[in-house]
Amino acid sequence: MEVEFNNISKRFGTVQALTDVSLTAQKGTIHGLIGENGAGKSTLMKILTGYQTKSGGDICIDGNDVNLKTPGDAAKIGIGMLYQEPMDFPPLTVLENFSLGCPALAKVRFKESLQHLSTAFGFQLAPHRLVELLTVGERQQIELLRLIHCQTKVLILDEPTTGISPAQKKLLFPALKKLASEGMTILLVSHKLEEVASLCDEVTVLRHGKVTHHTKAPFHFPELLQAMFGNVPEQQKKADARKTGPAAITMHSIETGGERQGLTLESFIAGEGEIIGLAGLDGAGQATFLRLAAGLCFPKQGKIEIAGKSVFLPADRLEEALFTDISLSDHFSLRDAGNSFWQKSKHNKKRAEKGINAFSIKGKPDSTADDLSGGNQQRLLLALLDPESDVILLENPTRGLDIQSGQWVWEYLTKTLSSETCIVFSSPELDEILHYSDRILVFYDGEIVLDSATAKTNHGQVAAAMTGVSTGKE
Repeated sequence: MEVEFNNISKRFGTVQALTDVSLTAQKGTIHGLIGENGAGKSTLMKILTGYQTKSGGDICIDGNDVNLKTPGDAAKIGIGMLYQEPMDFPPLTVLENFSLGCPALAKVRFKESLQHLSTAFGFQLAPHRLVELLTVGERQQIELLRLIHCQTKVLILDEPTTGISPAQKKLLFPALKKLASEGMTILLVSHKLEEVASLCDEVTVLRHGKVTHHTKAPFHFPELLQAMFGNVPEQQKKADARKTGPAAITMHSIETGGERQGLTLESFIAGEGEIIGLAGLDGAGQATFLRLAAGLCFPKQGKIEIAGKSVFLPADRLEEALFTDISLSDHFSLRDAGNSFWQKSKHNKKRAEKGINAFSIKGKPDSTADDLSGGNQQRLLLALLDPESDVILLENPTRGLDIQSGQWVWEYLTKTLSSETCIVFSSPELDEILHYSDRILVFYDGEIVLDSATAKTNHGQVAAAMTGVSTGKE
């Protein structure tokens, strides 16, 4: 189906999120939608899926005006979206989530379809496993397969490669191209220009809620960056490794379950001031490692010691870190909560205004966390972080962020916080790990297979360790 947006506008109170946005996604093509955080990409897609109503303009499907008031309206005509934050039911199984919203079939038919699609995409999804036990990437995989099974004709992908392994990307990209060649219209929302260039036939750029550029493949990166940011972000020079102090994190003889293989660890020590990057394919053990260090899960055996105060920022901002329906003022009040919480609304507002200004959050004290873009949710999390923390644990700190927002996050972590703060972070992006960490840990099948100073390793060595080459495992 051809999708046409004509002069779409959207207001949230006094905030103009979209202004006269027009673009056309042709049937059987992959159309990229790019722009910095808060540019309006997600808002435009939520309007197309019926989760939000437009303030002005028209949407045409195959030349016919449509009025999409609810997600059900969009689903009836074959529009489906894979959201950046998984839209699922964690207490249910993989198979139960897969079957939601699809035409009624016998349970065995659903299972056969799930297994067939999983094999085609190279995903490993056990039908009867509870979704709450899966990684963010695996939960996205279920939703993608469910949308395909439901015969979606217009597929919207919001950062689809977040949380999936490089090997899965190699299977996913050809599959998406095949779906487009068979007539599916795909709208790809992404910050990863290399992925956009390898997948998309056309690209539209949004900035501050307006279309600033449209072009067809092949794409010129400097041109796209200029349209996204107004200027080309400069490549940051890698800082010298920080001085390491006494032990901030100590782990000994750890064995625990979690993810696909659990985690086995003989010994690990992180010193004050160290920045340690955790690399590994999805489910290799790095998420379990962070949660052990954060005290969110406990080892079956072994000992963990944290010196001083620690804080954990998860990848899933809305499900694990923020309250979607309460205001920014209330978030700051919760951080500083004492006996007077909920009573001093004026003081709460002043706290929020101070945090909003200091961290350049595009929102107001009475905005809810759900009103913010992913980048601004991340800024809110950092604003709520205790700057006196001795250990900061970060799960994919730049997940879903554009280049400038990602650089801002690291500017804050490395230059505003104390140089004695120990920072441990995971990321699916090797470039981010190599650029910002002093030391790299690579996880494979629930073990650390490489522990090296960044200056003494390279991209190829890390990639080899992630795939098990350095372990001798097949």
